[in-house]
Amino acid sequence: MIEILLLLCFIVKHFLVDFVWQTETQLEEKGQYLKSGGLEHSGLHALFTYLILIHMLDMPFALMLSILDFSLHYHIDWARMYINKRYNYTPSDKGFWFWLGLDQLLHQLTYIVITIVTILIIGDFI
Repeated sequence: MIEILLLLCFIVKHFLVDFVWQTETQLEEKGQYLKSGGLEHSGLHALFTYLILIHMLDMPFALMLSILDFSLHYHIDWARMYINKRYNYTPSDKGFWFWLGLDQLLHQLTYIVITIVTILIIGDFI
C-alpha cells in the first residue's frame, strides 16, 4: 500500500511542477545546458521529492534520492528540448510527440525506481 501512496505523491508532484507551476523561463531554458530555468525546474522536482521522502527516510537517503531525481529530470528534459530544437519539431510534428511521450515515460520510470529504492531502504532499516 505504501508503494501506491508514494507513486501517487510523485505523480501529483510531477503534474504540479511540470504543468501547473512551470514558468515560461523554465520552459524556454530547459534545452540550454546549465541555464538557470532548467536548473530551477529540476530543483523544484528535487525539493518536492525530498519533501515526500523525508517523512519515510533518514535525511541522507531522502537527499540522495532527491539528487537522483534532480539529475535525471534535468537531463531527460534537456535532451528532449535539445532534440526538438535541433530538428525543429513543433507540436504539429510526430517527432515532437514521440520525444514528449518518451520524456514523460522516463520521468514516471524514475519515480518507480525511487519508490523501489525507498521500499528497500525502509525494509532494511525498520
